[in-house]
Amino acid sequence: MRVVEHDGNRYLLVKRSSESARVRDPETGDETHLPTDELTAVDDGPLETAAAAVPDPVRALVAATHGDRGLGLLVELSHGPVAVRELMGRYDLCESDALGMATEFRAAGLVAETRVGGERGYELTETGEAAVDALVDLS
Repeated sequence: MRVVEHDGNRYLLVKRSSESARVRDPETGDETHLPTDELTAVDDGPLETAAAAVPDPVRALVAATHGDRGLGLLVELSHGPVAVRELMGRYDLCESDALGMATEFRAAGLVAETRVGGERGYELTETGEAAVDALVDLS
């Protein structure tokens, strides 16, 4: 599947004839017909274009989270900041696991360092909050 552009919008090319092309909006999944001569080929891959339908915070979470432990840590941080010492004790994480996950989440813009009760800790960023909120109803 190829990616095409029309009037600044990107589409996935489903089928093409000499006069018209059936294209799919990657965000909505809606298909429509457009004049073939008004389409411009785009170098982006179709899977990358399809992934654009997922909000950026969720894409960052998916890319940075490698399993249930990491996902669970982000969900727990959505309830408020947690000190590093508490992370290791409450969630049975060794120091290297806690630091590894936190480092990856910081690089993805999902968590930030903070102070909790005078100790070093972590909290979700706005991006992290938006990502977790999009995945789970915490109310």
